[in-house]
Amino acid sequence: MSGTDQPSGVPWSLPDGLGAALADTVRGIGASAGGLYLVEETEPALRLVALCGLPVHLSVPWRRLPLAASGPVADAVREDRLVWVGSRADMARRYPRASAAVPYRFVLGAVPLRGVRRLWGGIVLLWPADHPREAAPRERSHLTSSARRLARLLDDAPRPPVLPDQPCVVPVATSRHPVQTELAAADYAERLPEGGLALDLEGRTTFVTATAARLLGLDADRLLGTRPWQALHWLDEPACEQRYRTAVVSRTPQSFTALRPPDHWLLFELYPGSCGISVRIISEARHTPRGVRLAVPRRTAAKPAGPLYPLVHLAATLSETGSVRDLVDVIADEILPAFRAQGLVLSVADAGRLRITGCHGYASAVIERVDGLSLDTDLTPVGQVLASGAPAFFASAAELARTYPRAPQISDKQAWAFLPLIVTGRPVGCCVLSYDHPHTFTPDERAVLTPLAGLIAQTLDRVRLYDAKHQLVRGLQQTLLPRALPAVTGLDVAARYLPASHALEVGGDFYDLLRLDDTTAAAVIGDVEGHSIAAAALMGQVRTAIHAHATAGASPDQVLACTNRLLADLESELLVSCLYAQLDLARHTITLASAGHVPPLLRLARHQAWVLGVDPGPLLGVEPQVRYPLTAASLPLDAILALYTDGLVEVPGRDVARTIDGLVRQLADADDQDLEHLIDGLVHRTRPTGWHTDDIAVLLLRATGPRP
Repeated sequence: MSGTDQPSGVPWSLPDGLGAALADTVRGIGASAGGLYLVEETEPALRLVALCGLPVHLSVPWRRLPLAASGPVADAVREDRLVWVGSRADMARRYPRASAAVPYRFVLGAVPLRGVRRLWGGIVLLWPADHPREAAPRERSHLTSSARRLARLLDDAPRPPVLPDQPCVVPVATSRHPVQTELAAADYAERLPEGGLALDLEGRTTFVTATAARLLGLDADRLLGTRPWQALHWLDEPACEQRYRTAVVSRTPQSFTALRPPDHWLLFELYPGSCGISVRIISEARHTPRGVRLAVPRRTAAKPAGPLYPLVHLAATLSETGSVRDLVDVIADEILPAFRAQGLVLSVADAGRLRITGCHGYASAVIERVDGLSLDTDLTPVGQVLASGAPAFFASAAELARTYPRAPQISDKQAWAFLPLIVTGRPVGCCVLSYDHPHTFTPDERAVLTPLAGLIAQTLDRVRLYDAKHQLVRGLQQTLLPRALPAVTGLDVAARYLPASHALEVGGDFYDLLRLDDTTAAAVIGDVEGHSIAAAALMGQVRTAIHAHATAGASPDQVLACTNRLLADLESELLVSCLYAQLDLARHTITLASAGHVPPLLRLARHQAWVLGVDPGPLLGVEPQVRYPLTAASLPLDAILALYTDGLVEVPGRDVARTIDGLVRQLADADDQDLEHLIDGLVHRTRPTGWHTDDIAVLLLRATGPRP
């Protein structure tokens, strides 16, 4: 699978049979909707590539999900297990962000798609709100078998799919009624005293009876193909569209009463199905008012529906944003579409200058021109906006040019919203939303954008502090690890350190290679308990102690015993696992000593690899007087010794022994002899999504013999 988006102008389609398999899964298990996610190659994220039973516009907040984020499908893929959410209360308790963003009642199940050699992604299914809260055994079995079927189709595809920008919509129904039946149904509906509408899942009108057109006061031709709340200004209320959303997602009937000006109340009853919604319209003059009344005031122009919905979703999303880059992605993916904007510039105030931290929809030349400008410049309104603390809105280039003549020349944008980012009276930066065409900002948009800027400001201030601390601890980690491993004649070496995907504190994993003499070297790998500055400091002391004792001529067991006594003297509460391997390159032998570390792997030739059994001693720091047994093994030419830390093999929900067996097969079957590529394969084997909760260190050594 390629990590790139679909090429411009090239239509995207599902691999053969995949769409039908998704629809079969939705129908066969009695679900109302389903979605197919695939893992991106370039980022640890999931991309929604196919949608079944839901309108595509409702999927905007969920089209791209970071694997590190908490969510049903991300958890299912990351932890390789079934995730079941049986109620809205269950969703609110386990996934508060998702619950705030999707305030509907439904039951959800998510399972991973694991192929023969890779984890492809996952599927998520929705059931109506009246579905049992617990998954039946047959449902679990059906979900698992369906996931295997979809994974096999992806495995067998002639080429990996290119991920689309928008998901492909797969119809749930496999066939339609004959034309004669449709005509009879239309005649039947026309004879009823109530009005009737048919909406597709996107909310567009596909059928209108004459009575419905009369009650709504609009010709059928003007209703067909439109959403009722957009075609009829007196229905353009958030509550109206919200009833439609609830009916589609929850698959439960909804009703409300609306006033058609000047004084005619109409009752709308919505009955959802797998292909759309049937709407019954009744004049309240003949019936007792029922449902939720929408007292709609008169007005001359329609306004955007539901502006608070993206604000609620953003507030929930920002609470989990962990970096400036994530913040930019959230604004670009969710806020720009909500306000129909095309451009974004996020900047911070730094020492009297404007520093661009992220952008979207701008050429790099434009960003380079404004990056680093003084805040008192008259080129843009940013300085004035930060000084006053009040947002500035410009509906056209001419309006902006009246105050800032040079500003419209910077880019080809035609309207702007300059939002100051203020935290407790302190200016943090500025968020600029821009438009490709002139845009009049309505009072509702201004009212929402102002508190929106406050949310963004709080998040930007927090994630900048996070990023600064993150860089500090990662810099500390790099200084404690060897910058480069020494060149040893007769030995090829490759090493990799991967910090935990979500942890901020520095880790305690370490590795080293020591050249002892012309024909002898020592390889060391270890793991200090915990993720903290204390763990990093202890790791540095352990590395130094091992280096000192090894270069002084101590044997592997003595190196570990002396280092263990040092930890006892330091009275550290942290424990350390360590594996020390002394390599005699002249005799082609290895002597190993282990302090509770995971066993190494040894590959002699293609299809010949196994776990190298090492008699372990206790962890360093447990008891001051401990002896560590020695283990001897051969290391013939071209053999590969693989040392690693437990972060590589301790995967939630999986047995460590089985995971190690998988690594052995990966090492044995690898075609590529390049050690860096071998490390890539080992890491991808156990962490196919790139997400891991613990640090990982890997050290590979291959005996090559004397060089000519």
